[in-house]
Amino acid sequence: MMVPVALLLLGAVTAVVAPRLLARADWRDREPVVALWVWQCVVAAVLLCCALSMTLSAAAAWAVRGHVFGTAPRAVVDAYALGTAGPWAATVAVTLACGGLWSLAMLVREVVRARARRHLRRAELLVRAPLLPGEEPASDRLVVLEGERPDAWWLPGTAPRLVVTTAALRRLKGRQLDALLAHEQGHDRARHDWLLHCSVALAGGFPQVPVFAAFRDEMHRLVELAADDTASRRFGRLTTALALVELNEDRGVFGPSPTPHAHVPQRVHRLLTPPDRLPALHRLRLTAVAALVPAIPVLVALVPGLRALG
Repeated sequence: MMVPVALLLLGAVTAVVAPRLLARADWRDREPVVALWVWQCVVAAVLLCCALSMTLSAAAAWAVRGHVFGTAPRAVVDAYALGTAGPWAATVAVTLACGGLWSLAMLVREVVRARARRHLRRAELLVRAPLLPGEEPASDRLVVLEGERPDAWWLPGTAPRLVVTTAALRRLKGRQLDALLAHEQGHDRARHDWLLHCSVALAGGFPQVPVFAAFRDEMHRLVELAADDTASRRFGRLTTALALVELNEDRGVFGPSPTPHAHVPQRVHRLLTPPDRLPALHRLRLTAVAALVPAIPVLVALVPGLRALG
């Protein structure tokens, strides 16, 4: 009955080693989409280790064994030595089940909060930009608001909209507004909001687990880089960088004092001095290796059964 323990150890090692390896990788900013995929695979592997360990521990502790190994040959059931489990199996199963339910509750809470914020912003938008007679609520994807401060944001949902202030329109020149729209559409098409919801939920639910905090921080950073690349491929890196500068110049982000938008200068510098992309074969290899990471816990869980069948 060592498989659940091995899975927990594998999950712990993955949670400790993988973030450190990713922090040392010099290709993350060069390939943010690949980095997003690798992070998702790492977190999925950690969660899968916990889920499989919980399932096998529950099978050893209670009568759910028939559901887990209902159609398995007797030799496979004996290979897992479920009958030799000590009293710790029930404790492990309950603890991991509580962790899973807590994660789900944190995700639901984050989604509910995000929807409440989105509804509030839509209500404020309707007050500041009321519909004209005969105008449909979702007729325009671009909404212009009177405002002295350059600002723009994307409102996701069934009728997504890009909201831009008049001050931003006065500042954005040429195709800079198009680049801004492409940036925000990149977030929407890649469903970056769900990545952020999941990362925030895990980090908020388990603040003592460093891998989840690193996952949240990297998601917030990498989704912006990926959206920048989406805009720059269509409208050029210089245009996208100038749009970022024009929108954030009055916020003091380019001064010596740190601000909540301190990542903007780094994004501008990255756009103006683009790093060389990885070769296509290298990107494909990284993607394939990352996809194998969640498969390792499944393989560990299946090893006793495969040996018994062999």
